[in-house]
Amino acid sequence: MLKVWGRTTSVNVQKVMWAVGELGLAHERIDAGLAYGKVNEPWYRAMNPNGRVPVIDDGGFVLWESNAIVRYLARRHAEGTLWPADPRTAAAADRWMDWATTTMHPVMTPLFWGLIRTPAEKRDLKAIESDRQKMEEIMALLDAHLARQPFVAGEAFSMGDIPVGCFTFRWRALPIVRGSHPHLEAWAARLEARPAYRAHVMLPLS
Repeated sequence: MLKVWGRTTSVNVQKVMWAVGELGLAHERIDAGLAYGKVNEPWYRAMNPNGRVPVIDDGGFVLWESNAIVRYLARRHAEGTLWPADPRTAAAADRWMDWATTTMHPVMTPLFWGLIRTPAEKRDLKAIESDRQKMEEIMALLDAHLARQPFVAGEAFSMGDIPVGCFTFRWRALPIVRGSHPHLEAWAARLEARPAYRAHVMLPLS
């Protein structure tokens, strides 16, 4: 049985669990990270020397890095759907997964931590506002892209939507001012119609 180590409040774990849910895979998830500990234990570091979540063990094959895990599961269990059959569509999905890491993550993560995981009296409001404005620019770019197609890689839902969708949910749930992004909102509504997204991503922020 597939084993997944990581807490449900981690956006990177949510990516993996969303993929697991889409694929209907039998699995066991074990809480790890932050208050749950485990990540600095020698046995865990033997699996992931970085001491981070998530990590999977798929019949003895151990893998870390959330996007790599999503790609692996998609390619193994869903070639032609979650892993697009057309090489160009697969490359487009891959591109947006990397974009979520290189463009969304560096801005969204400090914004999330500043508003959700930092006590009000310790928040750097100037930095939060700066990140809020940067996220507006990032999400405007995504909105413009989604004006041309229903999902990030084309006409069908794919692995490319997973990392972008996880960060987008957090952004939409934050107590901040947001501009109008109608195409993004329509795409988010399509994601919200998916049971696995509702189960593993649409969780209270903490």
